[in-house]
Amino acid sequence: MTSVLVTAPIPQSALDILTQAGLDVASYSGDGLITKEDLLQRIVGKDYLITPLSTQVDCDVIDADPNLKLIANYGAGFNNIDADYARSKGIPVTNTPKVSTTSTAEVTTGLIITLAHRMVEGDRLMRTKGFAGWSPLFFLGHELAGKTLGIVGMGQIGQAVAKRMAAFDMKVVYTQRHPLPAATEASLNATYATLAEVIEKSDVLTLHCPLNDHTHHLLGAAEFAAMKNSAYLINAARGPVIDEAALLDALKSGQLAGAALDVYEAEPNVDDGFKALDNVILTPHVGNATVEARDAMAAIVANNAVEVDQGADPLYIVN
Repeated sequence: MTSVLVTAPIPQSALDILTQAGLDVASYSGDGLITKEDLLQRIVGKDYLITPLSTQVDCDVIDADPNLKLIANYGAGFNNIDADYARSKGIPVTNTPKVSTTSTAEVTTGLIITLAHRMVEGDRLMRTKGFAGWSPLFFLGHELAGKTLGIVGMGQIGQAVAKRMAAFDMKVVYTQRHPLPAATEASLNATYATLAEVIEKSDVLTLHCPLNDHTHHLLGAAEFAAMKNSAYLINAARGPVIDEAALLDALKSGQLAGAALDVYEAEPNVDDGFKALDNVILTPHVGNATVEARDAMAAIVANNAVEVDQGADPLYIVN
């Protein structure tokens, strides 16, 4: 019987798909993330690997299992996997794109609104010393109507964010390698610009680009210096797209008005400097943390294992 190693708890629906297809499923259910040592032991003899993006699958792990026929990553990203090495071994690596779009766009929208209107900061105030009463100049935030939303990476998630924030009467400028078709731009009321132009124009700058050699530390000290000092930065993409040390300096100096981070450069670790700032919102990588998105992701990874087991090609091969 062919076997699957699942390295983290995933929805039962995925396990049902695997077992109903006649696959033997071994699941890791220990406390915290699986260690590399444990993974190296458990993967031996397995045919398929289903793993979350928090688990590193490097050449050592791949070499530990000559039987490996598929690495199905439970996540839209796949920078946790040495996909090139897997390709050299003839092992497809898959991810779970598209199904995270709605959830991540909604989370991003929520972070933008919450940051601009200082809602988390206000909640913290009311849970501690409270306030003396309504006052004309007390605790002012900013309206989003008429402001410019800059989007770095106008894929499905970026477009979904643009669509939602257009309902708040925000102007949208975006950048990526190539502009969208004119009809798509018109439907989103979005304008293509260079990265430098988007940085300079944005009242809110949100990141939705992948992490690769070109986007690592895409935003650093020079970029933050070029932004409006009234601007907000949102990152629900990948942590290392931002030079966090430079961002912390920019926030402390008042170069930026605030930031909302759902991902981190050294995830799951968060620099204590961010925790000390009232104008920073920190969330624990919950962009696609909805029942709907996670169930859809589960179906993709499980069905991909079944497809390969039945001699078919899996969906969403990234290598």
